[in-house]
Amino acid sequence: MESSAAVHDKYTPEFLIAVDRVLRSEGGYSSNPSDPGGATKFGISAREYPRLDIAALTRDAAVKIYWGEWWLKFGFARLPTAAAAKTFDLAVNIGSAHAIVCLQRALRACGHRVSEDGALGAETAQAATHADGAALISALRSEAASYYRVTVALSRGRRANADREFLNGWLNRAYE
Repeated sequence: MESSAAVHDKYTPEFLIAVDRVLRSEGGYSSNPSDPGGATKFGISAREYPRLDIAALTRDAAVKIYWGEWWLKFGFARLPTAAAAKTFDLAVNIGSAHAIVCLQRALRACGHRVSEDGALGAETAQAATHADGAALISALRSEAASYYRVTVALSRGRRANADREFLNGWLNRAYE
């Protein structure tokens, strides 16, 4: 078995910053009946990974999943470090397409004309690289909070109660 230090040598410093943020936001094992993801640990859910023993998932295994199946797959490394970390964190919570739309709307708020297609392509990456970093993060926080508020406002039935239960935590995450 590889040591934690050896495992981390495989990853970029930007990814390690981003994944540490996700792991802090997501925390350890949880099996809240209101969470549609089911049992989760480090943000890895039984719904998305039904063949994985969530309770036995190690931190290093979660980091490996986030590296290959999130960071590399969706191209977060194409973004400036702060925007990459924030968008990646949001993607784990709301899905990559929704998080990237939040980023694209934030870029539009910063004066960059980009398509709102939920894909992190060259246009979005280039705009993020040229955007004022502080303004972009501020706008991204606002877009994320708006996404969470609209999600709760549009929820119906049992889902509405669950969404209201999570709203304060989601808003805290949006503004971090």
